[in-house]
Amino acid sequence: MITALLLIIFTLGIALYFFLQHPKFGKAPSGERLKLIQKSPQYKNGKFQNENFTPELAEGYGYFSVISDFLFKKVDRKIPTDLIPSIKTNLLELDINQDVLIWFGHSSYYIQLEGKRFLIDPVFSGNASPIAGTTKAFKGTDIYTVDELPEIDFLLITHDHYDHLDYETIIKLKSKVKKIICPLGVGSHFEFWDFPLQNIIEKDWHEKVELDQNLTLYTAPSRHFSGRSFNRCNTLWTSFILESKDFKMYLGGDSGYDSHFANIGAKYGPFDIALIDNGQYNPTWKYIHNLPEDVIKAMKDLNTKRVFPVHSSKFSLSLHSWDEPLKKVTELNAASEKPIPLVTPMIGELVELKNEKQEFKQWWKGVR
Repeated sequence: MITALLLIIFTLGIALYFFLQHPKFGKAPSGERLKLIQKSPQYKNGKFQNENFTPELAEGYGYFSVISDFLFKKVDRKIPTDLIPSIKTNLLELDINQDVLIWFGHSSYYIQLEGKRFLIDPVFSGNASPIAGTTKAFKGTDIYTVDELPEIDFLLITHDHYDHLDYETIIKLKSKVKKIICPLGVGSHFEFWDFPLQNIIEKDWHEKVELDQNLTLYTAPSRHFSGRSFNRCNTLWTSFILESKDFKMYLGGDSGYDSHFANIGAKYGPFDIALIDNGQYNPTWKYIHNLPEDVIKAMKDLNTKRVFPVHSSKFSLSLHSWDEPLKKVTELNAASEKPIPLVTPMIGELVELKNEKQEFKQWWKGVR
């Protein structure tokens, strides 16, 4: 009996080892890249750390209870049975002089600004997990393919989690991307995936990238973590500020609430529009993903004219209902002392970046 059990454990171990050799897991930073990482003020005790102490789980919670809740706890977690409504904008026919944004669901979106094309955290494989079929996109959300994208001037990656850095999508994008801008360490994945090293720009927090004479990109903190296998926080996570002469965007990436929002608002604000993490949250991991009430505080801290709540409506990575993030943030914003206009497009809908009067439907209402 013991021999059979040991054989099973050994076989599973071997299978896991070979599974982890798949290129989708990327490659940990090493060599000169690791030496550069070790000089970062954010790198301490062998890993990247947030500005303030950030446990992955809140006080009073443990990993066993989290896994148990996901597997066995009966919760009213609504998954959409209807098709998620969308609009199919033809990206290949867009006038490059239009300053627009198109959302692909979750935290993936396309931007045109000052004649340049940006793609942020694209996930077009229909899956947000390294295990195929385990975290599938909701019906109707995966309407775009890489073939339907134009040539991309700048691919921005906020961090290397699978719902933001999707191997299948990235490989298909290889011939379309001119430059990649990502946080420290993430370039190791791209180099491993045979992207030209000269096309990869890796940055620490508080750095500046002059994109051209009209556009500047800044990197700033977020409160999160990273990792594509068992090794956590060996690459950095970041937020971006994209600025032209007359327009400024905050591209938040994943984050829990902390003082960095107010610091960014004071240093770079006011913003014309801010994209803020709002979804896949839970009180259990409130330090690494904003709760809806945190989004309201963050938007005030950032000093922004409009807010686009993202990180929802495509994948189920938490225990809340699929439409709860948009419902709650809309209700809380409306009840706040000074509501800020929310940008809530359908997937594929054209967002006019410089049109502050553009209105959006609460499209999630009535979707079962």
